[in-house]
Amino acid sequence: MSVFFRNLRGLMPAAALVLAGCAAAPEYHRPPAAVPAAYKESPAHAIPGQNAPGQAAAAPAAGGQDGRWQAAAPAEHLPRGEWWRVFGDETLDALERRAETANQDLEAAAARLAQARALRDGARADRYPRVDAGFGPTRQRPSPASQGNEDDGETRTSTLWRASLDVSYEADLFGRVAAAVQAADADLQRSAALFRSVQLALQADVAQAYFLVRERDAERELYAGTVALRERTRQLVASRHAAGDIGELDLARADAELASARAELLGIERQRAAAEHALAVLLGLPPAEFSLPARPLGRISVAVPAGLPSSLLERRPDIAAAERAMAAANARIGAARAAFFPRLDLTGALGYESSQLGNLFEWSSRTFLLGPLVGAALSLPIFDGGRREAGVALARARYEEDVAAYRQTVLSAFREVEDQLANLRILDGQSRMQDRAVEASARAAGLSQIQYREGEIGYLEVIDADRSVLVQRRASVRLDGERARSAIALIRALGGSWEAPAAP
Repeated sequence: MSVFFRNLRGLMPAAALVLAGCAAAPEYHRPPAAVPAAYKESPAHAIPGQNAPGQAAAAPAAGGQDGRWQAAAPAEHLPRGEWWRVFGDETLDALERRAETANQDLEAAAARLAQARALRDGARADRYPRVDAGFGPTRQRPSPASQGNEDDGETRTSTLWRASLDVSYEADLFGRVAAAVQAADADLQRSAALFRSVQLALQADVAQAYFLVRERDAERELYAGTVALRERTRQLVASRHAAGDIGELDLARADAELASARAELLGIERQRAAAEHALAVLLGLPPAEFSLPARPLGRISVAVPAGLPSSLLERRPDIAAAERAMAAANARIGAARAAFFPRLDLTGALGYESSQLGNLFEWSSRTFLLGPLVGAALSLPIFDGGRREAGVALARARYEEDVAAYRQTVLSAFREVEDQLANLRILDGQSRMQDRAVEASARAAGLSQIQYREGEIGYLEVIDADRSVLVQRRASVRLDGERARSAIALIRALGGSWEAPAAP
């Protein structure tokens, strides 16, 4: 019999190791996500007339040594830099700096990051013993039965003064505390990535709002010029009408076109005011305290290198946040598994007890307690109706949900980059064609003015030519605005820059 117990004692450490291995969280590996070989819409891979519809060219990407991308992985520690400086606009630089220090959404994101850091610190505190001090009296009267007397026996009421130091500690035998700390660490990293995501979104929103105001300035300048032109045309029509060369119909048409241009100018003023107010809110300012000087938007031309490497997608904070959410969910599987195994709580108290306050701290009044006052130090769950199995199943299901969310985030990131690459590539050609349209319509309008003065055509043809110039020039301004917004959206889709990330 003694041999059996000696063998049993020898097997207990091995059994404990096996149980601990079962309780630990599953080893975490980032699940694979679909990563294409090259950007389909990259200028080096999407040349009009050379590729079949929906098919990328076979030329290698310029981002890697072998023409292929690296596997996407979060790299939040890599610096992004002030990417908006690529536009070379000092006003935009100042607005971005202002937004970084005053935007309230960014302040809220920073507060959420601080909350996650506090939760992580709270989880780490479970690794250490807990020490509490207590002091106070208790007035008690034990029952006769508890003293071994008859039920109707006499007992004495007494006062007991206590001063004690209580210590408690959970021995993390099966990794419950460690798994909770791992999950809290991953949650903190996720919150940091989400903060960067809000920061990047703010930077992009400020830049887009700024260029929208400048686009409205360009439209306002265009309509102001149109109003001035139609005022001169109206004077010409009025002089010809006074001379009896034309009828009143042409004069009425000239008045209508002038009034229409002035109304359009007021509409642009309204849109410009709304855009400026939106920019003020992004800067953390009341609209009444912010004013941006007028500056018409010019042609934004940002050179995007062909064959962008996948390491740029590693900089996206939303991908990093999704990956850290998976790591946290994986750690919580381990915490749920630990509920199947014993829990060891070590407790103790050291202090003084006396019936008189004056004798409380006498050496003879000392007392101590090792072990729990109520319950047991080692507890093992036996039956709970399937609650623990449900907890593990819930943790696994949440992990699978986070895996799907991560893969969807990666797919969405590639889509956003492809969309903006296509936008910039196509807008470049569209702008060139639009420039030709503006040039041709301006030439036609000039010829119509000459022919009208010479009496060769009616005023209706002049109106049509002027309208065509206005439409084409406004389309050109809007294309310039769209190019600026697409460039910003591309940089945002790439996580803040298209430059190769520096070494940490």
